[in-house]
Amino acid sequence: MTALPVLRDATDADSEPLANLIAATFAEYPNCFFEWSEFPELRRPASHYAEKGGRLWVADGPDGRIAGSIAVVPVPDQNAVELFKVYADPSQRGSGLAQALFARTLAFAEAGGYREMMLWSDSKFARGHRFYEKLGFVRWPGERYLADVSSTWEYHFRKPLAPART
Repeated sequence: MTALPVLRDATDADSEPLANLIAATFAEYPNCFFEWSEFPELRRPASHYAEKGGRLWVADGPDGRIAGSIAVVPVPDQNAVELFKVYADPSQRGSGLAQALFARTLAFAEAGGYREMMLWSDSKFARGHRFYEKLGFVRWPGERYLADVSSTWEYHFRKPLAPART
């Protein structure tokens, strides 16, 4: 059995490797294109999420590339956190990496006393949707259109969290 890649806090130097991971994921789907101008947060990825009170984690693969990523940002007015940049290299899918990344965001949410997690996901990413549902997320009513280069429609997913014990 191969060991999971090492999870770590992202840095701003992860900009290009993170963009490469996302572009490779998009390339797996028809009419799903990566365009740098649509991801300004990737110029300074760690700083972007830190400035919002959140975190970004990445997993370094054995080949030196980023093998996975996940970010979390508080949404205080909803007593929730929102997940972003949930990606895993195809070679790591099914390895437990995504669960390990998700565990980081869950620990962040629980430590902050948040009651819910949410995320938006491209309607094309059916495999990801099954993963989210396996983790207890429920697809919420409504979709949103991004008017991006890929003409993306996204689905909304939410997961209630257990209240903190006193």
